[in-house]
Amino acid sequence: MGARPKLENGAGVTWPDALEKGSQYIRSAVRSATDRKLCIQPEPSAKSFYTKGIFMSGAKLPLAGLKVVEFTHMVMGPTVGVVMGDMGADVIKIEPMGGDNTRRLKGSGAGYFPMYNRNKRSICLDLKSTEGKKAALELINRADVLVENFRPGAMDKLGFGYEALSKTNPRLIYCSEKGFLTGPYENRTALDEVAQMMGGLAYMTGPPGRPLRAGASVIDVTGGMFGVIGVLAALHERQSTGKGQMVTASLFETTIYLVGQHMAQFAVTGSAANPMPARISAWAIYDVFDTKDDDKVFVGVVSDTQWKQFCEAFGLKELGADPTLAANNGRVAARDRLKPEIEKLFKTFTKAELMAKLETIGLPFAPIAKPHEMFDDPHLNAAGGLVPLTVVDGEKKGAKMKLPALPVEMGGKRFGVTHDIPRQGQHTREVLTELGYSAAVVDAMMKAAQAEGE
Repeated sequence: MGARPKLENGAGVTWPDALEKGSQYIRSAVRSATDRKLCIQPEPSAKSFYTKGIFMSGAKLPLAGLKVVEFTHMVMGPTVGVVMGDMGADVIKIEPMGGDNTRRLKGSGAGYFPMYNRNKRSICLDLKSTEGKKAALELINRADVLVENFRPGAMDKLGFGYEALSKTNPRLIYCSEKGFLTGPYENRTALDEVAQMMGGLAYMTGPPGRPLRAGASVIDVTGGMFGVIGVLAALHERQSTGKGQMVTASLFETTIYLVGQHMAQFAVTGSAANPMPARISAWAIYDVFDTKDDDKVFVGVVSDTQWKQFCEAFGLKELGADPTLAANNGRVAARDRLKPEIEKLFKTFTKAELMAKLETIGLPFAPIAKPHEMFDDPHLNAAGGLVPLTVVDGEKKGAKMKLPALPVEMGGKRFGVTHDIPRQGQHTREVLTELGYSAAVVDAMMKAAQAEGE
């Protein structure tokens, strides 16, 4: 790897060639909704974010010094690693020879690898070979955390189960991301969509009779986040016990946790929750409304104070003076009368006019946006909401792009990029050298197909 460029605030960032060369542009790997041409956008802040101190960096990152070894694929496991990597942990992703197959997914899976594998180093090893397995074990014995999300029993067969590894590294936190926690289902194979279907989330998302998975890998990602929570708790406990432990998070139980509010509704009311498209809303004004220019805006009025502000701002004197509408439950009871009036009112505004007025009042509202439109969102581009990265696989290999940053601020600063998305085996030589392997030994391992790298 090249030397870290020194920026104005003295922080080193390993990544982007675009920053090292002082590039003024980031090439977004999305196509314009209007002309279908590749969007080339001015780089508003990638370098300036570091110089202005918007991103944390180096030793200031909260998990700096923590060593993580990752045996993962798809989304759930990699989410654990990317969160910890964003926060400063040294995450080493052990990939099979030829690289993680997630790199080669098409369609809706094409974004998995680039989204969940930045801030990691990649090493490719043949874990069935003596030397490849030996190198992996040496990494694990120096690690604080191991993350894996393969089918039950797969890691044990390779000799990388918790019981075996904890004997040589008793301080190891072993995070296993699975389909199910302990119980009758624990050996089943599961996917995000399987968990959504059997856990009730798909039933709640689609209209009656049409179960529908959520529009993102919400269970994979949330399950990964629960894994991180467990790891951090285990690390804290290790400070007093000196011992590591097994941490397991799962898809099914994550789904159940998310639908827990609907289970609680049944428990306290005796009425089962209807699917969200057919639900009885807790508020009278809480819908997507049409505008004069044939667009749509979501608007919510969720408190009695907001109702007063809403009526005053839109000149709804009669509604505002009606005592039966002063309290939320009264408005919910009158929803069938109120909604047509509000729909008619909002049809007199364009989308831009309505949103401007709602923002002035301070009411909850939202345009109905599409994911690719977020590349141009002014809020995200203003202060580190998107981080600059490089496409490493596929037809657009080498192109520059921006992807969502970790949605957390600490001390008023965001988490940025210390390592760009790794190429397969990009850091094999570097990592093996850190373990004490000579260049000749590394060459021999690569020649014998025990390791793979650049």
